Amino acid sequence: MTHEKSNKRAILGVILVLIGAFLVIDNFDFFPYTIRNIFFSWEMILIVLGVILLASRENKTTGIVLLLIGGFFLVPDVLHIPYEFRRIFWPMIFIFIGLAILFRRGGHRNLQTSGSQDYIDELSIFGGSERLITSKDFKGGKVTYIFGGSTLNLTQSELAMGKNIIDVFTIFGGGKFIVPRDWDVTVEVTSVFGGFSDKRLTDPRIVYDPGKQLVIKGLVIFGGGEIQSF
Repeated sequence: MTHEKSNKRAILGVILVLIGAFLVIDNFDFFPYTIRNIFFSWEMILIVLGVILLASRENKTTGIVLLLIGGFFLVPDVLHIPYEFRRIFWPMIFIFIGLAILFRRGGHRNLQTSGSQDYIDELSIFGGSERLITSKDFKGGKVTYIFGGSTLNLTQSELAMGKNIIDVFTIFGGGKFIVPRDWDVTVEVTSVFGGFSDKRLTDPRIVYDPGKQLVIKGLVIFGGGEIQSF
C-alpha cells in the first residue's frame, strides 16, 4: 500500500510540474490557441485523473473509464472531426455509463446471500429511496446512482471483521451514508465536477476497533455524496 501511494504521489508530482512548466511557457505566447484550448479542457482533466488513478491498483477500472471518456471527446478537437460526429455525445455518454456498470459487476460475488443485508447492491436511476440496514456482519457492497440517489442508514448495523468496501459509482446523482459514530470509515472517492464529503463530528473519546474498517471508494461525476453520524 505504501509503495502504491508513493507511485501515485510521484505521478501526481510529475503532472503538476508539467502543468506548471506549460503555464510558464504559455506566458511567453509560445503555444498557439488551439493547443491551449486542448490542454485546458474538461476532457484533459478526465485524462489526467485517469492517469493518476491508473497508478493505483485498486482504481484501475475507474482510471480506464476516465481515459476513455476524456480521450473520446478530445479526439474531435484534435483531428477536427465534423460536427455530425459530435452529435453522438449523449448516446456515447450512455454507452460509457453502461460499460462502467459492466466493469463493476465483478467482486464481492460470494458475499451476497438471499435475503441478507450483509452485502448491499443498490441501484437508483431517476429516483430515490431510503434503506435501514440492520446487518450484524456488514461486509460492504456496491451502490450505483444515475440521475438518482438514496439514503443508507447503517446505525443499527455492525461491521464484519477486516476491511469492508462500499464501491460507489455516481453520475448526476448522490447518496448519503449514515454510520455509527464508533465506525472506522475511510473515504477514497474520486470526484469529477462533484464532491463527496465526510460530515461526521470528530470525537476524541471514541476508540475504533482496529480489526474492523469501512472503506467508501469509487467515482462521482457531476454528483455528490456524504457521510453522517448521529
